Amino acid sequence: MSTTGQGGHGRARPRVARGAVGAADGLLLVDKPAGISSHDVVAAARRLAATRKVGHAGTLDPMATGLLVLGIGRATRLLTYLVGADKDYEATLRLGQETLTEDAEGEITAGAGCRPEDLPAALLSTALGSLTGEIMQVPSAVSAIKVGGVRSYARVRQGEAVELAARPVTVSSLDLRGQPRGATAADGTAVVDLDLGVSCSSGTYVRAIARDLGAALGCGAHLTALRRTRVGPFDVGEAKTLEALSAQVEADAASTRPGGLRVLGLSEAARRCFPAVELTEAEAGALGHGQALPASTLERAQAPAHPITPKSEASPGHQDSQEAAPGDAGPGPVVAGFAPDGAVVALLAARGSRARPVLVLAPA
Repeated sequence: MSTTGQGGHGRARPRVARGAVGAADGLLLVDKPAGISSHDVVAAARRLAATRKVGHAGTLDPMATGLLVLGIGRATRLLTYLVGADKDYEATLRLGQETLTEDAEGEITAGAGCRPEDLPAALLSTALGSLTGEIMQVPSAVSAIKVGGVRSYARVRQGEAVELAARPVTVSSLDLRGQPRGATAADGTAVVDLDLGVSCSSGTYVRAIARDLGAALGCGAHLTALRRTRVGPFDVGEAKTLEALSAQVEADAASTRPGGLRVLGLSEAARRCFPAVELTEAEAGALGHGQALPASTLERAQAPAHPITPKSEASPGHQDSQEAAPGDAGPGPVVAGFAPDGAVVALLAARGSRARPVLVLAPA
């Protein structure tokens, strides 16, 4: 893989091979490198998959590396549900300096300094504990949240002071990895670098964790490195680099019978993400045509090892023919229904006394 053109902030976009044929519907797990945007990765995936129908289940900042979950073809319709999956990160924080963007890309705004001897184990443990569990977190000011119709990060970069409301998030674990390391910043400030493992709910800002830990310790802090290692049931160990994906597509294109970019198939992806119910031929046929089934159908569902909890059961754009009738109970957990041949037919959820499809995935 080489680079060409310019991405955001003058970064070079990756150049990858073009697929000889369109990829199958499914998920693509990419190990994003530092220095390019998530949208650059999506653009590369469109070329690799030989289709414009590519979307993502949550972005990473350009400085961050690790797992991006992309949807190809009909699998883009699953992304609404994957956005809410819990995530794991490996993060490095620098204590003793604050920056405008709360990460290493922003200008330094304060430098109180910090030394390892300033961080007794009890103090650090208490500070980390205060940021663990169900907490109210003020999002990073340099975020995509809109304030008066304008992205917060755009206002900050224009010199405005932005105050965002705190939001509920869950930080399941915030673990110290190794010992704090004393260092000297480029401007001569004594600082401490800290490695953390973070498990958190969707919508959690790791930069904000760095900011708040620095505030709790009284020395200020910012994020210097971030790697996403898990999204729901998907691990970065399963992901491929753009270089590896490009090489696979090149080799495939040179073969006598190209099959296109290899992806995690739609049915396997659904089975890993949602409780699965095995349908009869009659049930699969009805569900594939948007018809509801008895709610008791859902009692046969078997949960996967790491089911995701969608942020919302379905967005308006992803509703199919059967919707909850007035007075019906709200949606229950989303379940994937599979035909006898193993193909996913639809996602369904309880609506009152019926199990109704919220997303039909069977080909029309």
